[in-house]
Amino acid sequence: MAQFTLRVRRYDPNSPTGPYWQEQTVELEEHRSVLEGLLQIKALYDGSLAVRCSCRSAICGSCGVRINGEPGLACKTHLNEARAFSEAIGKGGVIEVEPLGNMPVIKDLVVDMDAVHWKKINRVTPWLIGRQPVPQREYIVPREAMLDVTQTMACIQCGACVSDCLAMEADPEFIGPAALAKAYRFVGDPRDDRREERVRELAEDPHGIFECTHCFKCVQACPKEVNPMGQIIRLRRIASADLGIVDQNNGVRHEQAFATLVKEHGLLHEAELLPRSYGGDSWFGKFHPAAGRELLSSLRVIVKAILRGKVNPLRAIIPHRLATADRKAVQRIFDHVDGKKSPHREQRYELNLFVVGEDEPQESQEQTEVTR
Repeated sequence: MAQFTLRVRRYDPNSPTGPYWQEQTVELEEHRSVLEGLLQIKALYDGSLAVRCSCRSAICGSCGVRINGEPGLACKTHLNEARAFSEAIGKGGVIEVEPLGNMPVIKDLVVDMDAVHWKKINRVTPWLIGRQPVPQREYIVPREAMLDVTQTMACIQCGACVSDCLAMEADPEFIGPAALAKAYRFVGDPRDDRREERVRELAEDPHGIFECTHCFKCVQACPKEVNPMGQIIRLRRIASADLGIVDQNNGVRHEQAFATLVKEHGLLHEAELLPRSYGGDSWFGKFHPAAGRELLSSLRVIVKAILRGKVNPLRAIIPHRLATADRKAVQRIFDHVDGKKSPHREQRYELNLFVVGEDEPQESQEQTEVTR
């Protein structure tokens, strides 16, 4: 048996004291989980501790919490690993456990999933709408299509990605990584009859697919390697490249302007990005009325950034440029991938990072009979 100190974030809605930390030492084998440590505290020391759990096998997603500041499943995180991480980040080996973020806390480690997580899941119509006409027998789905959505089907709705989403922290109305990954599960399913409608709604929604900031937090947080950010990027690609949707949020224009600036300068020219996103993907975009209105509305933020030293006005006007040879090397990458003569222009690669390996070769009938 080894001793582990757990520092648990407690909260009682009926108490006027507010949230507080409580430490307790437990004795368990090193390979035991953080959830088992919490349940020992509840069974032996403080029965009022509220913690949500069910399967204890990393399947149900009920025991999602933040451990040492990182979201994860309490049943999947071993005590010795949690203690080692605590020591590595300077917390002295004390395992801190607190409720998931971006969701209201009901009591102790239990958060209100209905108020945020499930509300957003329902927002994307999380069920298949069968294509018409309905076949007499079953839908025949290509194997490649099902492999494409396998990654999103692995989601166990634990809320870890929602907890760590920086876009949701800045804008609570953002649909969020879990719901958008769920949306791709049906957009990528050839049996669904509302593919274009689903994508258009998510693209036109001001809190939809183009509000993701690509921070990779949801990718790191997911215990099932669903890669929610990757599914959001796929939705964006379908909206812009496949369906030609030019959304009211300027998401597509923003991506085009971003790519053009990198191709021209070798680096991003931030001062040009906003006017080009709203006024057109060229140097003259800044003279468009829409770009002028957006620049004026952003003036307060720009002034604050300059006063705090986060923006250098001279550097914003005169961008840093790479050496000519380096800039041409960047342009060759663009030409190779998407140039007019590129062999890859009409071909798009969709990589499913969840399904790896190769199929086992099927044995011939003669080999099977010999084996028998």
